[in-house]
Amino acid sequence: MGLMKFLREAWRKPDVKVLRERMILWRKDGAITQVEKPLRLDRARSLGYKAKKGIVVVRVKIKRGGHHRSRPNKARRTKRLHNRKNLNMNYKEIAETRVARKYDNCEVLGSYWIGKDGMNYFYEVILVDRNEPGILVDKQLGPFVAAPKKRALRGLTTAGKKARGQMNSRVKVPKAFPSLRANRRRGN
Repeated sequence: MGLMKFLREAWRKPDVKVLRERMILWRKDGAITQVEKPLRLDRARSLGYKAKKGIVVVRVKIKRGGHHRSRPNKARRTKRLHNRKNLNMNYKEIAETRVARKYDNCEVLGSYWIGKDGMNYFYEVILVDRNEPGILVDKQLGPFVAAPKKRALRGLTTAGKKARGQMNSRVKVPKAFPSLRANRRRGN
């Protein structure tokens, strides 16, 4: 077995004590923290990570809890303003969009889960710098960076497509294509 297979097997059942100690330190950091190396090298490599200049790895901390919208404090309101869930986006997509807004000169390659505790989810997001000359020459990453910008904000990463139902076939889920909104407007 190669090194990547061992790493993959280790992350299927991670050491709880080590992960808990890491998360205690991560909680004290900010919501978005740049890190030197990816924690899960196997997963990062499968998403396109390379140890070269112009590729950035960022750890994101997101609050758990169903994305509730809070109810207004004053006055009486109609049903539409009560405390309700807004689950159109999954946590992974929220992490990618927050990072894409902060690092506006970078393009999001992908992200992966690294842990969760009672309050937070932790993800690592891999970014590619658009202005780096070494990236533009790269055969794999060059065309990716030259493509239309802001994939994460437009829901074109893997997490975004999954949240929008684009991972299913068009035959099984015809209403998800081209989008739920477009399909609804088609009949009206």
